Amino acid sequence: MVFSSVIFLFYFLPALVILYRIVPEKLKNLVMIIGSFVFYAWGEIRFLPIMLLLSVVDYVCGRLMEKYRADDKKRRIFMLIAVLANLSVLIFFKYTNFFVGNVAALAGWDHIKVNIILPIGVSFNTFQSISYAIDVYRGTTSCEKSYYHYLTYTTLFPQIIAGPIVRYVTVEDDLDDHLLTLDSLSAGMRRFTVGLAKKVLIANNVGFIWSKISAGQAGEPSVLLYWIGIIAYTFQIYFDFSGYSDMAIGLARIFGLTFDENFNYPYISRSITEFWRRWHITLSGWFRDYVYIPLGGNRVSKPRHILNLLIVWALTGFWHGASWNFIFWGLYFALILIAEKYLYGNLLEKLPAVIQHVYSLLLVIVGWVIFYFEDLGSMGAYLRGMFGLDGSPLWNSQSLYYLLGYGLIFLAAAYFSTPHFKKIIERTETSEKKPVWIGTTAVYTAVFASCVAYLVNSTYNPFLYFRF
Repeated sequence: MVFSSVIFLFYFLPALVILYRIVPEKLKNLVMIIGSFVFYAWGEIRFLPIMLLLSVVDYVCGRLMEKYRADDKKRRIFMLIAVLANLSVLIFFKYTNFFVGNVAALAGWDHIKVNIILPIGVSFNTFQSISYAIDVYRGTTSCEKSYYHYLTYTTLFPQIIAGPIVRYVTVEDDLDDHLLTLDSLSAGMRRFTVGLAKKVLIANNVGFIWSKISAGQAGEPSVLLYWIGIIAYTFQIYFDFSGYSDMAIGLARIFGLTFDENFNYPYISRSITEFWRRWHITLSGWFRDYVYIPLGGNRVSKPRHILNLLIVWALTGFWHGASWNFIFWGLYFALILIAEKYLYGNLLEKLPAVIQHVYSLLLVIVGWVIFYFEDLGSMGAYLRGMFGLDGSPLWNSQSLYYLLGYGLIFLAAAYFSTPHFKKIIERTETSEKKPVWIGTTAVYTAVFASCVAYLVNSTYNPFLYFRF
């Protein structure tokens, strides 16, 4: 994986960018398709035929929906065919073992796990295709008349692995008219470098801490050690996922495409409601537009609104993984959102900002425990340890070692979780002074080189959201 990452950064990506920018306009989408196939086939070539088959189904159904625009019944049938085709692939690969295992447990049968390999990024890819089918059915976008263009959209390699979820309407115009400028190239390279640094220099380092503590390899436990571990994971999942989103958005800019933002400093939130406006924005927007609003949204009775929230957040959790802990994670946030809406939201807004921040972060951190541990016993044990209910001491020598030894990386992660550094970057990038431009370029170059050096020398380089 590490070797492949370095090859991609040094050889494949630069060659693809150069080729993309020198070929005629009519060939640019072809270059993007070829690049996407190579990128995806690097580790998942066996699933390319499924991706191609789904793209044909989506494209044909889109054309037929457009053809029968005046016939609502036929239009709905073709929309359902496209949606069900994509859902079938998602359910088979991601949820077969979950359903078989639960049925076997209820019936008292011995459960034999089916060996099904999950295609990388299947959740993101199928949700994009579903959004296209529904948007064409609703008439909020026209169908793509060129299969060549649609294939470019559905296989876009910058985000095919781990998002953001890109709707067709977002890139429709860009696929027809590639606005390639030196500014877009420069901005894309800077954004890619920022994302790479988030992933490699921060997420990997705090993730290593979490891997030791969560596996029980950090010595005797203590309350402080439990908190150090889950805070490390809290930073890891943010910098891992937001880092990949930044890389995807940066790559898109390099290729003349504009993707929606996916994160907006969620850890500065003062409520869980605000947190979910800032975290994984494209997923929240997807569930809002294609599940929550069709269910009636908040324009229904209070009991029905509560039910809508429970359904949406159960599905949001289940989208993340085929395990009960993900469903519990979604419902956990649903209950908090319901409480903020109907019980104490107004009171929360009147509290000092620091208390609002502590409230939000505490609930988010507890949520990450639920999210991480698929085994409910391990989840409960970790939560008990965090609050000293398992008899562990408040601290010990091991916890102090991790606190002092990794304190700087925690401080750096905390700082870069806020918008302060972004404001510095914006000031330097908008400066017209030549020394500032030279200095900024040198910094980005040094950061990129450091990331590559880390990839070469490190064996710990997981992408958490590849499995979703």
